[in-house]
Amino acid sequence: MSKRDFYEILGVVKGASEADMKSAFRKAAMHCHPDRNPGDKAAESRFKELNEAYQCLSDAQKRAAYDRFGHAAFENGGGMGGGMGDGFASSMSDIFDDLFGEVMGGRRNQRTSGRERGSDLRYNLEISLEEAFRGKTATVRLPTSVACDACGGSGAKAGSKPKPCGTCGGQGRVRAQQGFFAIERTCPTCGGRGEIIENPCSVCSGAGRITKERSLSVNIPAGVEDGTRIRLAGEGEAGLRGGPSGDLYIFLALKPHPFFQRDGADLFCRVPISMVQAALGGEFSVHTVDGSETRVKVPEGTQSGKQFKLKGKGMPVLRTRDRGDLYIQANVETPQSLTRRQRELLAEFDAESSNKTHPESAGFFAKMKDFFDNLST
Repeated sequence: MSKRDFYEILGVVKGASEADMKSAFRKAAMHCHPDRNPGDKAAESRFKELNEAYQCLSDAQKRAAYDRFGHAAFENGGGMGGGMGDGFASSMSDIFDDLFGEVMGGRRNQRTSGRERGSDLRYNLEISLEEAFRGKTATVRLPTSVACDACGGSGAKAGSKPKPCGTCGGQGRVRAQQGFFAIERTCPTCGGRGEIIENPCSVCSGAGRITKERSLSVNIPAGVEDGTRIRLAGEGEAGLRGGPSGDLYIFLALKPHPFFQRDGADLFCRVPISMVQAALGGEFSVHTVDGSETRVKVPEGTQSGKQFKLKGKGMPVLRTRDRGDLYIQANVETPQSLTRRQRELLAEFDAESSNKTHPESAGFFAKMKDFFDNLST
């Protein structure tokens, strides 16, 4: 029976690129791999056929010979012998990654060490706006895993040491031969650590770490914002059996302030002023975030919503000497609970008022009237 065309087996055209052939081979081999089809002779035969086709076409010299002479190029002693091409080995490694989460042959993931790194920890810390303005050193207390003093973090009882795993020889991985493939898996005896503890520490039960509450000092620089993350390297959970510690991440949250709202390095504050002060002008005092007082001048005829900028009175810019600004927004307060005399005075004022006294309202109503008059015509 004549052999099928190698390009047909892979499902690609004759001029296909190496990347297209590799992709086609991977997809096809994944479906018919013997481990996914145990006892299926047809799948096993299909898998061997795919291997032979890709072994030839992934090698530039063999592919050139095949393109010129077909299968005859490998007859009469000119067979498919010799080592597999790099592309073939690479693709097969990818397939075994997908199938088992492992790797094949010469490409190996770094084996899991017995001294595993500890987990990273998160701590949420709430601070005031004034603390963010000045910066501070905060003390945090948190329960975490620390190295066991009794065994020095090794997990083995005092006077003893972990021994190399007899199954994997301390490598943490075992190799199984399947046909002409060598497959590496995590050692089932030691769990990939490469060591066996025969006499575990009674204090930590062989983990090499215990849970304990710790106190840490955290330096919070001036100018931090809500959501700022501070990393303390090596202050996280202790590693397993003497492994490196993880990191501690401090996430900062700013408490709401009764007077100031923050936008980056700028601060905003709403200040009520009287109708008389807004009309006649004057000044008022406000406290800034550093606690000092500043005078703000109100010009005659100030409208509600008018902002006054106090340059350099905002928050520090993190890790610079710059400062943001403080914006004071004037809200003109309408008088309430008027006495009879106050009502009389306001009535007299209103009688003396004109469009010049209230240009904005006069202009608004005039424009509105013109607009709707034009609609009706």
